[in-house]
Amino acid sequence: MLGSEALAKHAQRTPTRPRIRSQGSPRNRALLSLPTSSHSALVYKMTTAMAVDKAKAPKIDVDEFLTLAVSETPAELHPFFESFRSLHSRKLWHQLTNKLLEFFDHPLSKPYRVGVFDKFVRDFESRLNQLRLVEMGVKVSKEIDNPVTHLQFLTDLLGRVDTEKSPEAHVLLLSSLAHAKLLYGDHEGTKNDIDEAWKVLDNLSSVDPSVNAAYYGVAADYYKSKAEYAPYYKNSLLYLACIDPAKDLTTEERLLRAHDLGIAAFLGDTIYNFGELLMHPILDALDGTPHEWIKKLLFTFNEGNIGKFEALSPLFPKEPILQENYPFLRQKICLMALIESVFKRGAYDRTMSFQTIAEETHLPLDEVEHLVMKALSLKLIKGSLDQVDQKAQITWVQPRVLSREQIGQLAQRLAAWNAKLHQVEERIAPEVLVNS
Repeated sequence: MLGSEALAKHAQRTPTRPRIRSQGSPRNRALLSLPTSSHSALVYKMTTAMAVDKAKAPKIDVDEFLTLAVSETPAELHPFFESFRSLHSRKLWHQLTNKLLEFFDHPLSKPYRVGVFDKFVRDFESRLNQLRLVEMGVKVSKEIDNPVTHLQFLTDLLGRVDTEKSPEAHVLLLSSLAHAKLLYGDHEGTKNDIDEAWKVLDNLSSVDPSVNAAYYGVAADYYKSKAEYAPYYKNSLLYLACIDPAKDLTTEERLLRAHDLGIAAFLGDTIYNFGELLMHPILDALDGTPHEWIKKLLFTFNEGNIGKFEALSPLFPKEPILQENYPFLRQKICLMALIESVFKRGAYDRTMSFQTIAEETHLPLDEVEHLVMKALSLKLIKGSLDQVDQKAQITWVQPRVLSREQIGQLAQRLAAWNAKLHQVEERIAPEVLVNS
């Protein structure tokens, strides 16, 4: 018999996300770190020590369960259980899946989700679309606030999903398990699950957006917790490409995501092209907030505008991590100014004197050589240095995602190039006609 107490026993609230805080040295400190605790470590050891065998489906009396559920749940949920009975008896698994997803989305179903999944869905889970089954399982698992039970629930479900037949379901479940471990402070377990999920995901030609979103979302959170800015920036943008931020994220979540992407763009030592982020609507979340200046600073970096950078620098104390890394940011804006200066020049006008570079980057003349060498080592430009004549010959500049203004400048250069071709045509056309 499954009474209301038994239902409630298995149905618990969503685990509270640990409060996020920063720690460590300025460059290696996490954007917003996920703290660990001795309790979390103990939980993980207990969980991983358990033998994970493929669980056998328990014998379930479906009619008895549904009858009892109707008597023990609010009247608003009764139509669901009646539909479950009808669809199950007729073996309409697709329609039953849709009705279950609708039930799990109903706010009043929260206390009963775990019970319905364990005492009803388990009876026929092998007949369902495995990706939809995992989606239900992930939603249900969020109602379990006991760390051991939470991880064991997902691990047991993982053992019942066939990777070869349902690779997408396997990736989604691994990503969800990695996210749970991250919340409980197990970074090593999180990384292992992320790596295993990628091995499967990388071999798939077509993937459901929800699966990609789950993977890139947890990967971004992991790198965020480790203060690895460039991987966080990449995975976070990929995550946003898989969802509709306006529908799938709350206002607070959009603001936090935009803020963290901005910080990662500034502090990532390999990020020198902000074009993709600047064109993304996620940045609109910063408008009208105390963090709006971060958006302005992003555009300033993309333009390589040192004057605007210096004008905004008094706001850096609002973000202590930027203030602590001011020397790095100063070097970065100088590199961006150098890239922008080279980009604006024509292909035959890219031999620049050290004096010109010093003026463009607002640097002392004796620091120009080091700056150019830094740009060469980062592969932002290609070329050579003439230390005797104090000149830099630039033959290539890193491809960039261009702003509308930069596209306009490029269009002007193409128009000028086309005009030169027309002049050449007019000059040689008579000679061609005479010779023919």
